[in-house]
This record gives sequence, C-alpha cells and structure tokens, in this order.
Amino acid sequence: MIRRLLLFAVIFLSAVMGMAKTYLAKPSMSTKALQELIDQASNKGGGKIIFGQGEYLTGQLELKSGVELYLEKGAVILGSTSPFDYHHVDTLSAAGDRLNDKSHLGLIVARNASHIGITGDGTIDGQGLALALTVDSLHHTGVLIDQHYNVRRQRPSELVRPTLFNFLGCQDVHIEGVHLRNSAGWGLSFNRCRDMVLRGLDIFNRAYWNNDGIDLTDCQNVLVEDCKVNSADDGICLKSYDPNSGNDSITICNCEIRSSASAVKFGSASYGGFRHIRIQGIRVYDTFRSALAIESVDGAVIEDVMADDITATNTGNALFIRLGQRAGERKGVIRNVRISNLTAQIPFGRPDIDYDLRGPEVDYFHNIHPAPICGIPGNCIENIQLDNIKITYPGRATKGMAYMPLWRKGDVPEQIEKYPEFTMFGELPAWGFYLRHVRNITLKNVRLSLANDDFRPAIVDDDVEGLYTEHVVTE
Repeated sequence: MIRRLLLFAVIFLSAVMGMAKTYLAKPSMSTKALQELIDQASNKGGGKIIFGQGEYLTGQLELKSGVELYLEKGAVILGSTSPFDYHHVDTLSAAGDRLNDKSHLGLIVARNASHIGITGDGTIDGQGLALALTVDSLHHTGVLIDQHYNVRRQRPSELVRPTLFNFLGCQDVHIEGVHLRNSAGWGLSFNRCRDMVLRGLDIFNRAYWNNDGIDLTDCQNVLVEDCKVNSADDGICLKSYDPNSGNDSITICNCEIRSSASAVKFGSASYGGFRHIRIQGIRVYDTFRSALAIESVDGAVIEDVMADDITATNTGNALFIRLGQRAGERKGVIRNVRISNLTAQIPFGRPDIDYDLRGPEVDYFHNIHPAPICGIPGNCIENIQLDNIKITYPGRATKGMAYMPLWRKGDVPEQIEKYPEFTMFGELPAWGFYLRHVRNITLKNVRLSLANDDFRPAIVDDDVEGLYTEHVVTE
C-alpha cells in the first residue's frame, strides 16, 4: 500500500509541477523500499525524494539519473552496521589504474548517472565504527575473511569498508547543505565525475582509519565551496589513477579543514594529471601533516596551480611539494605553481593530540621539519612562486636530538621511490624551507620566524637554479 501511494505521488506531482517529489513518512524504511523509490523516480524522468524528520536505516543505495535526495532538518539516514548490506559494484579500469586498492563499496553509490543530487539540512551517518568493528569480528571468526587484512595495524582493509558516498562516471552532480558523518572508510569518493558542485557540507569523519573527507579522482569541472571538513585522514584529496585522464578545472574555496593527516593534498596516487587547480580561502586547524601537499610520484603532470589565502594554525607542516618516481620509468612534472598569502603556525608538539585516531609518527629522532620543495636528480620541479608567506616555527632544535650539518647536505637521501611525505627525508639541515632539484623558484615577501632558537639556517638549497628572493626575512 505504501509503495502504491508513493508511486502515485511521483506520477501526480510530475504531471502538475514538472518535477516529481516523493515525501517519505517518518518511520525507518528498508533498503529495498528506498531503492524502489529511487528506481521509480528515475524511470519516470527524475524527481525529488524528501526525507522528513526521523531515522531511516538502510544498506547500500544506488542513486539513479534525475533523482535528488532531499533531507529535511531532523532527517537522519543511518547506514547499516552489517557488511552483508553492501556489495561491490562495477568499476572502470585503465592502464596503470589502481582502483583495486580502495573500496568499491558505499552507503550511497552512483554509476554513470547524470543530474543527481543530495541536498537539505539533514544528516547521513554511516555508523562507521560499528560497521568496521563488525567487519573485523567477522574476519577473526572466519565468517567473512578479508584477504588484505592489515595484520600489523590490526584492522580490516579499505577494500571491505564502505565509503559514505562512492560515485563513478557521473555528471551534473549537486550535493549541498547536508551533514555527513562516520564512514567506515573514505568519506565522499568521486571517480571520473564531472560538472559537480559540493557546497556548504558539514563533514565529520573520524570514526575509523582512512577516514578522508572528500576524494576527487580524475574529475573535471568541480567546485568545492563553503565546506567544513574534520577527518581522521586527508581532508580534501585530489587523486589520479588513470594516466590518460586527471583532475582538471577544480576549485576549492572558503573551506575549513581539520585533519589527522593533510588538509588539501594532491596524491599520492598520481598517474594522470592535475591541471587548472584553484585553491582559495582555506582555514586549517589542528592538522598533523601538511596544510597543502602537492605530490607527483607516479608520472602525473601537475601544472597551472594557484593557491591563495591559506591560514594554518597548529599544523605540522605548511607546504610540501614533491616530484618523485615510484611507478617504474614514468616521469612526472610539477611546474607553474603559485602560492600566495599563506600564513602558518607550526607547533612543537603533535597538532592532533586530541584525536582518537592520531597520525602515525615517524620512527626516528628528529628536530622540527622544514617545508620541503624537492624534485629528484634529472627531473626538477619548475617555476614555483611563493609570495607573501609567513610561517612561524617553534625552534628548539638541538644537535643532540639530530644533526645534519650544512656541509653534509648532499647526504640527505633522495628517496626517489618512497611514499611522499614531508618527513620522508629524515633530519634536514634547515628549519624553514628545504629546496632541492628545483629550477626557477621565487621567494617574495617571505617571513620565517622562530619562537625559540634553532641552530640550523632558515633556508637551504641543493641543486637549485634560478632562486630569486625579494624581501625575505628570517628572524
């Protein structure tokens, strides 16, 4: 009877208003019932499904073309805590593609859909901790074996932990206003999608490991605006798994980010490209790793990147730019990057001390790390502009803790094939910037300050051609 009434509403309102709207009753509904509503609305040419105040418990749902889910204030979609309510969906593949290293599962999935949306002032809660612990228990009891179980870290792999959203090959996507909570893995995962607007989202994703906020993989024409992200892993992350594709024309603006990893990051998956990226008005707090990390280590071309007006408070590193080579013979490119109006405060202790899930610390003695901008021998980063940069470091470096004197700067390991991270080189001979294998870099209106003494120089360069400085102050 419920199905008939709701189907009638779709037909009636579609005829009257040109847009189907289905109002859902308050009681929780099953996955099957919700999926039937989505399918019916899509088959009738599209429409809006409205979730009124109340809780709706569901397993995996597939969003179809033309359908918008609208959550009124007080509406809560709860993800099932049983892994049997989620299933793998078809994925695209390409040469060099590593899609098999992440989850194909999601609470809300979409495949090759167009004109879709999730809007409103309600909440979508993946109940990720309970779900992940159920997956863990089923593995140890032999009921549901995870072939890639992480024995060292004692947790199930990403392959068996659903994301909150998992969209592939979609276009004309609009997600706005909703409160997004507690995935078992990544938060919002978009792969090879285009023409997307993510606006005014409130993302709190700290329930379990690998809890990224937003992941954009090989996407084009995307606006991420006015979002708040608090994540146990990277906040907003651009990735590329397809060497014939890449992220293009991405704008990230007016966002607030907290992370137990990096706030805004390119990589580490970096096979294709990152072009025409604009980052502006970002506020970063309590972030364990970098406020901004730009990494090409799998052959990606990163070019035409502009980042402006970034303020990072209590953050492990202000800026990390890395050109490496871990994907065989494929050489990447980083060029034409401009970063302006960046202000950062680096603490002496770990910034994410209040997180339940804290980022893994390195296993060697070290003083506070500087901000590295490093290519590799024979493949240099090119054309970097840093303008109006203010970074305050804590100092307190001692030769007893670690000692890499300036005369031994050539002994810093290249780490060509290593996973990229600002701590990857070990102890460094500078406290402010460490520049290596770079061609044409401009430091203009740069102020590097120490709260306490540091025996190292502020800036060290090694194999750098065309270092231009103007109004650089170290104090």
